[in-house]
Amino acid sequence: MEQAHSLLLNEEACSQLGEHQRAEFVFEWLRFLKKLLPAADRADVKKNQKCLVEQLTGILIGSPGPPTRWLLAHCLALLYRVGDSLTSSHTVDRCNDIIRSKDDSPSYLPTRLAAIACLGALYEQLGRLLVNTFKETLANLLKAIKSAESQGRYEIMLSVEKILRGLGVSAMPCHRDIYKATRACLTDRSMAVRCAAAKCLLELQREAVFLWTSELENVATLCFRAFESSNYDVRVAISKLLGTLLATAVEPKQPTAHRQGSRRSSLEEVMDLLTGGFLRGGAGFLRASGDKLKGTSSVSKDIRIGITQSCVVFVSCLGGVWLEANFSALLVLLMELVSQTRATQTPADAVCCRRCISFILRATLGSLLGEKAQIAAAKEVCLAIGKQKRAVDAAMCDGNVETRVTTTDVAASQHVLVCALLELGSLVQGLASTAASLLTDTSTALLDTVISVLLHPSVSARLAAAWCLRCVAVALPSQGAVLLDRCAERLNALKSCPEAVAGYSSAIAALLGAVQHCPLGIPHTKGNVVMGLAEDLLRSATQNSRISIQRTQAGWLLLSSLNTLGPAVVEHHLPRMLVLWRCAFPPSIRDLDMELRRGDHFTWQVTLEGRAGALCAMKSLVIHCRDLLTDDVIGRLLTPLACAVALLTKVPTLIKSYGNLIKNTSVVFRLRVYEILALLPPKTYEESFGIVLKQLVTDITGPENVVCSELTLLPPLCHSDDLALLGPALQDMDQHYIEEQLQGSSVGGGTLEYDTFAICVKCQDVPAPLPPPAALTTAAIQLFGVIFPHIIVPLRTQILEQFTESLKQLKGVRQQTVQTHVTAALCSVLKHLGSSRVGLGPEEVRKPALGLLVGALESSNPLLRCMAAEGLSRLVQVVNDPAFTVSMTLVSFDKLKTARDAVTRTGHALALGSLYRYVGGISSPQHLSACVGILFTLSQDSTSPEVQRWALHSLSMVIDHAGPLYHGHVEASFTLVLRLLLSIPPTHVEVHQSLGRCLNALVTTLGPDLQGEGQSVSALRTSCLVGCAVMQDSPDCLVEAQAISCLQQLHMFAPRHVNLASLVPSLCVNLCSSYLSLRRAVVACLRQLAQKEALEVSEHAVALVKELPRRDNTHLDVTIKEVGLEGALFSLLDRESDPRLCQDIQETLVHMMSSIATGKLAHWLKLCKDVLSASAESTAPVETNQEEEGERDDDASVFHATSESSGPFTNLRWSTRVFAVECVCRIIALCESHGHPAHFDMALAQEHRLHESTDFLVLHLAALIRMAFMAATDHSDKLRLSGLQTLLVIIRKFAAIPEPEFPGHVILEQYQANVGAALRPAFTADAPPDVTAKACQVCSAWIASGVVSDLRDLRRVHQLLASSLVKVQAGKEVPSQLYNEGTSTMETLAVLKAWAEVYIVAVQSSSRPRESPIPGPGPGRQGEQAASPLLEEDCGGAGGPGLLTLVQTDLATLSRLWLAALQDYVLLTLPQDYSAQLAATGGTFYTAETAEQARPHYCSSWAPILHATALWLNSTGFIMVDDGPANLSRPVTPTSMGQSTSLASVKSPEDISSDRLHLILGISVEFLCSPHSHDQMENISSCLQALQALLEVSWPRSKVGNDQVLSVELLSVLHRLIVTREAPGVQLAVLELVRQVVCAAQEHVKEKRHSAEVDDGAAEKETVPEFGEGRDTGGLVPGRSLVFGALELCLCVLVRKLPQLSPKLAGSPSGGQGGSSLSLSDSDCRQVAAALAILSDLPSICSPDGSVSILPTLMYLLMGVLRELVQQPCGGGAGGGEALGLVVPAALQALRAVLSSPMSRSEKSRGAWAHLLRCALNTLLDFWDSDKPNPVVDEVSLLTALTIFLLTASPEVTTAQPLQTRCIDKFKASLESKDPVVLSRSYQLLMSVFQSKTGVAVPFIQGLGSCVVGHLQGVERRRPQSSKELQAIQDGVRALEALVFAADEMYRPQLVAILLPILISFLLDENALSSAPAPARNLHESALQDLMRIGPQHSSVFKALMASSPHMKARLEAAVKGNQESVNAKATQIQVPSKTSPSIQLKTNFL
Repeated sequence: MEQAHSLLLNEEACSQLGEHQRAEFVFEWLRFLKKLLPAADRADVKKNQKCLVEQLTGILIGSPGPPTRWLLAHCLALLYRVGDSLTSSHTVDRCNDIIRSKDDSPSYLPTRLAAIACLGALYEQLGRLLVNTFKETLANLLKAIKSAESQGRYEIMLSVEKILRGLGVSAMPCHRDIYKATRACLTDRSMAVRCAAAKCLLELQREAVFLWTSELENVATLCFRAFESSNYDVRVAISKLLGTLLATAVEPKQPTAHRQGSRRSSLEEVMDLLTGGFLRGGAGFLRASGDKLKGTSSVSKDIRIGITQSCVVFVSCLGGVWLEANFSALLVLLMELVSQTRATQTPADAVCCRRCISFILRATLGSLLGEKAQIAAAKEVCLAIGKQKRAVDAAMCDGNVETRVTTTDVAASQHVLVCALLELGSLVQGLASTAASLLTDTSTALLDTVISVLLHPSVSARLAAAWCLRCVAVALPSQGAVLLDRCAERLNALKSCPEAVAGYSSAIAALLGAVQHCPLGIPHTKGNVVMGLAEDLLRSATQNSRISIQRTQAGWLLLSSLNTLGPAVVEHHLPRMLVLWRCAFPPSIRDLDMELRRGDHFTWQVTLEGRAGALCAMKSLVIHCRDLLTDDVIGRLLTPLACAVALLTKVPTLIKSYGNLIKNTSVVFRLRVYEILALLPPKTYEESFGIVLKQLVTDITGPENVVCSELTLLPPLCHSDDLALLGPALQDMDQHYIEEQLQGSSVGGGTLEYDTFAICVKCQDVPAPLPPPAALTTAAIQLFGVIFPHIIVPLRTQILEQFTESLKQLKGVRQQTVQTHVTAALCSVLKHLGSSRVGLGPEEVRKPALGLLVGALESSNPLLRCMAAEGLSRLVQVVNDPAFTVSMTLVSFDKLKTARDAVTRTGHALALGSLYRYVGGISSPQHLSACVGILFTLSQDSTSPEVQRWALHSLSMVIDHAGPLYHGHVEASFTLVLRLLLSIPPTHVEVHQSLGRCLNALVTTLGPDLQGEGQSVSALRTSCLVGCAVMQDSPDCLVEAQAISCLQQLHMFAPRHVNLASLVPSLCVNLCSSYLSLRRAVVACLRQLAQKEALEVSEHAVALVKELPRRDNTHLDVTIKEVGLEGALFSLLDRESDPRLCQDIQETLVHMMSSIATGKLAHWLKLCKDVLSASAESTAPVETNQEEEGERDDDASVFHATSESSGPFTNLRWSTRVFAVECVCRIIALCESHGHPAHFDMALAQEHRLHESTDFLVLHLAALIRMAFMAATDHSDKLRLSGLQTLLVIIRKFAAIPEPEFPGHVILEQYQANVGAALRPAFTADAPPDVTAKACQVCSAWIASGVVSDLRDLRRVHQLLASSLVKVQAGKEVPSQLYNEGTSTMETLAVLKAWAEVYIVAVQSSSRPRESPIPGPGPGRQGEQAASPLLEEDCGGAGGPGLLTLVQTDLATLSRLWLAALQDYVLLTLPQDYSAQLAATGGTFYTAETAEQARPHYCSSWAPILHATALWLNSTGFIMVDDGPANLSRPVTPTSMGQSTSLASVKSPEDISSDRLHLILGISVEFLCSPHSHDQMENISSCLQALQALLEVSWPRSKVGNDQVLSVELLSVLHRLIVTREAPGVQLAVLELVRQVVCAAQEHVKEKRHSAEVDDGAAEKETVPEFGEGRDTGGLVPGRSLVFGALELCLCVLVRKLPQLSPKLAGSPSGGQGGSSLSLSDSDCRQVAAALAILSDLPSICSPDGSVSILPTLMYLLMGVLRELVQQPCGGGAGGGEALGLVVPAALQALRAVLSSPMSRSEKSRGAWAHLLRCALNTLLDFWDSDKPNPVVDEVSLLTALTIFLLTASPEVTTAQPLQTRCIDKFKASLESKDPVVLSRSYQLLMSVFQSKTGVAVPFIQGLGSCVVGHLQGVERRRPQSSKELQAIQDGVRALEALVFAADEMYRPQLVAILLPILISFLLDENALSSAPAPARNLHESALQDLMRIGPQHSSVFKALMASSPHMKARLEAAVKGNQESVNAKATQIQVPSKTSPSIQLKTNFL
């Protein structure tokens, strides 16, 4: 294929290829040429032009296929345009000659078609250059059309269209001729020709004025005839033509129109034309009149649907502005049309007509108008309804007029009202909460008008009014309860009027159905009202026969709708319902027989209606309240059901007795029985199987069942993929609402009056239930499928044989109908068997089943064939026997070999593919080859396009399901598909669609293999791309959509080989296609591309728009040009209503945003802002308080400006704007997760902007606030919620960012007024609860953020929260409840949670300064400084205590409410077993009935409330504030418990405090134990902080200390938390709590010991019981011991951080020196330190024996930690050194605490302790041994530990040998150290040892004294050179001094005599002193001071020494003298300035 990529065709390479490859090669060359020519050098093209023209002409006469001829034509025209155009006329002549040729052979046809195509392309590209020849050419073409076959006619029409486009106005002389020729083609029998003719006329009307003036009526009639028996594509094309013509007639575009004297048509004239067509069809006047006389006139549905689509196009062309101006006139005309009796002659006609009018209104009002215009339109519709209703009322009241006229008027008015009411409902539902102004407008009185229609005599009008009310309730949930009350009240008042009963009951049912769409619900009490009404109606039904039926129906309808409210409501009414059901049916079968003997036709009609209603109410219960269906309830339902089933057998007798009067009612009754049985488990009604099956078989095959609504019955039983064979699916059409009317066959479409009960089902669009007979068939077939698998095998055989037999006996249409029903029933059975994995049965069952399916497979009905193929594949799946599967395929093989008729071949071809679907790929390659071979052959049968289509579809299924086995056939399949794509005529669109499916399946099969580089893979890839190119050029949109999805697949597997530069433009061009399936494919592809290559996609889209010719520019292109592809997608999102497409557009935008938002930040934010500003009016005005204006006036006024309407978007819907706001939140999240830190740092952002042109989010803060404000103050509630959420995100992300220009301030501070203004509307009385709840969250975030520090400013937002607190206190006294009680719970909890969050922040910030005092500003500057919330001290200024004072005022109320909320939460989280203990009325903030709805609100709010409550209790110290100070002046302590004097009925303060403590403990422990708490870290933190706050207070501590079980339980929960939660914050909090629990236990033990000592007296000490754990035995029971639990937990922490502590883990490689300690982070170190502190406290809560039990563990862990730590340099450069500095002191502190424990001195444990501590000391000494793998680095810490032992442990530990000697040796070694730091620390430690107890000190003095002296004596030789060395020497002197003073008096003089010479040796002579370094000088001075201090103390020794050593004396004297001189010199320096001394003299002499 690479050889095809050249300017000239490589003829040599081409000639070597086979015929089919040559076609592909030529096509590929032409594709390349098409791209190359526009970009090539013009001179180069001209040079090769002659040769190129010859080559192209050669291809032209070589019979090219359709895609090739179009490409060839394009290239030829392009060549003349780019190169030399002079010779183009020769080519035109050549083509004309070919067309004139008399050769009619089929082989010449492709050449002739190619010539026609070339002419079109040449004229299109060269235009007026060929103006001289065009008349001849056109004459030639128009002559040829007369004798051409369909392909020729099609191609000529396309060509003429192109000629017109190229020549423009120059073609005027031939316009009439073209018009005449096209007229004939517009009603051609070929649909493709009709489409082409429509496109041709559409092009013609641009210049031919006569088409929309003088000929308009003729063209319209022609179009009506063209609609007759048309397909979907024709209707779309012709409606576009007719709509455009009519729009041009009303508003001409050309100025020429006026010059030619033609006049505009008025809207009325245009609508008259359409109305005429609608009523009379395409017939002429005479024929229509004749039909009218005969009474046979009925216009076909396709004409009506075509005219409807034309009307929509007509209005769309004129645009939204025109529609807005002319809507009232249009509405009148449309209402006139629907009121015409000719349009509604039969019920089916009436339904079709109403749907058409509804579609016109929906498609225009819904998509063309903005919200403001829609509100105006709704008012117009409302006025029209009022006018119509008044006219009917007048006709009903006027007695003089003949009744005949009245009934006609009523009939006509009902259709008008239905259309108007349904559209009004749709408008209101679409507007949602923005429609609020409609209801308050008194001029329209919308609700009154709609409610008045509920009394209309016609049922359809009443139901439409009810549906309209339901739409109001869905749009404005606050109206639901109000309307319900109003209707209930009217129903009670007008109980005796049949219309009122029916109308108001259906309205109530509709309103209850609306609740399913309203999360806010309705008050629970409304259920009681409805239940009461229903009971009343049912009981009084028999009182007045005139309204018996209405009351009965109404009663059951109300119960049906009540059941839709769900189990929470229904469970309260179920017992009463069961009674009503029991009363509706006879108590037993015997009573049923007695019933039959009495009654007349009317009583039976009422009875059957009532029982049908009762069954419908049952059905509603089963669907909506599954949870209530216990065995008992089902048992109680079965009794009435058994009677209903028994009654089925009696119905024929009743019909025989009372005639057809009750026949319709009996059909409804049977339908209801089937529906309810299908929903219940078949096992429950097994005994009724016989009766039911007999009735089902009768209904499926019975003689009276003539109705066959196959298009509702069969598609659910077919496979969705196979339905593509039957044409475009309804769900893929924009017009499905009316198109489905065509597919309703004889039944007609569904409508609400066929089943009143459908009004309460859950759906957005108005339900359309089928007529009862059609619905009965569907229900019977469904029930048959449910029951059949549960019956015995003989009965199965019998029924299937009965089916076969009944088919044999029938003929014609009757047989077809029954065959459809029987096959559907069998397929339904197989579907149920397949899903339940049950077998069909033995051979005798399979045989009749197979016979029925094969018979259907050869039916002439294609839909039936599809279902039969699916049934066969299900049969194979159910039988699950390979032999059976093979036999099935052989049957199809044989049939396909012998059968010649298309029907058989298509059916069996589809069966072959379907078999692969459920068998998971038939594993035999031979079988696959045979199957593929047959399908290949069939797909090349060009005589029957239908066979080709089905065979290719089947092949695509085989490719899909055969898996890797198919790889051997891939090349052949590609060749086949390409060959067919290049040769099949474009008129056979369906075959192209099947080819597209095959190509898609092939790409999927190859998958990632397509990335390969081999020659074969490359060839396959090229074939794939060529195939896609052919399909992309197809005129059919479905084929184009498949090409796009194929390229999408290819891009997924081999992205490098898909050229985005060509793909993206082709996608963008189709974004506005009139075909939904194509738009879906485009957006799905864009979504995938945007995930990886968003930037390229965006750039290609913009590049495309710049290149587009101006005449084709649509609104979308303009949008792309202005705001890029993403802006166009926003526009598209606003226009689309298809949910799947909208979802894809949103995902595409999200992907584009994710990849390019941070780079194009300003662009995206502007886009979102433009979308948000594009509402029809400005945002809701917000009044600012007087106090808020003034200084902030400027800021606030910015936000009160009207929205800028100058943006690229206009009148966007609220849903689009909500998405834009969500996008803003996503952009913020993106900047946070992937962006630069400068996005959230103003100073950094400004700095970066100076150096580079980057953009940061913080620079757009004003825009973000602006958008959040606009959204938060909108009319739409959903938008308000989104705006508040955005505001919350902004506050959280930007609160802490400082303002660089104003130090001490933050950037959000300037937006205070805006935040306040955005929040205020959410707190108004009419604000919905969900909006208020969200606003509370924002309030608390704003106050807690600390942005505002001035209390006056803060008070504004605080007031909003305070106002809502007042509302909460009012509680249940609120008079009118609009929503469910659960919503008030939500709002209340949101308020309490917000207050709790504020209180927590207030307490934390006020306690901060006390903990870490920072020097704050002086008192005078406090006000100025307070503005900075960033500085710690200021949090204490206004943010801390100031904030606390704000909360303090409401704290008494809040604490009460918080405690109540926590109690509610506890009750709601109790397990189901305790539900009986709950209060019948509910809790403080929820009602018992709405407990389920309330539970999620409590779950999201309890944690902050819990924390706040704990903090409040902490602040009160558990003193009951409510009581007087006399009662409780101090906290209750354990010793004063039980002394309360209060009465038994009133709880004592002690009990109340205890309850509160247990409440908080219980909630915390329950949550921390919960397995679901993994995703709620904030809640875990709240629990832990709450517990900490409690345990800071002595009273709760004493309670916890008293209760060992509670303490142990708490520790086990905390232990689990440590193991399962890695967050450092949580771990540290847990350890702090454990410490507090241990402290509580310590206090408890201490108090008990103290009490015992006091009580028992000192004399009886021997008998004092042992307190503390371990008691007398020392045993600790795991699970019951607090000490054991704490040990476990600490061990867990230590081993996780220091694995070497565990003997199991110690063997693992430690990673070099220092082991794993190097990796300890700061938080790890803090955790280890905390664990060690806890360990050291444990002995104090043990008894002496208990302490002995735990001491080995404690010492092992302490020594182990020390061992790990001393292998690290403490506080050095190594990683983690600084953090380790925290742990070492903690370890030493813990060691000291353990060693100093009283237990070590207790008589009982002293010996054991001494022994264990000696072992520990030995271990410690072993750490020094140098033969260890990890040598000690931190010797100082070890020495310190050693010293702690020496000083703290009892002498019997440290004086034992050889330990003592080893200790002395360690110190000796340390004194030899070269490191002055070690030396210094050694001296310090020695000093403390020397000063310790004599028994310990003496050996050390003896062993180390000489070492110290020796070292100090050596100083004279080596003076100190650094401060560290100096420090070491000074510490040595201190140690020696300590040694001297530790000695006995008698020996002390001798030691002083040693010390003094050493000190004198430190002195320097005068010369040396001046030159000595600073350390030596400092040593000299300190020695001199020591001498002057010590000398006088020991004067005798001193004097003796001086006398004996003159040298020393001289040295000392010189030093003293020198020192005196320096002192004097300093004194004189000080005295000099004293002349100017201050005037204030010191009174006291300090010297």
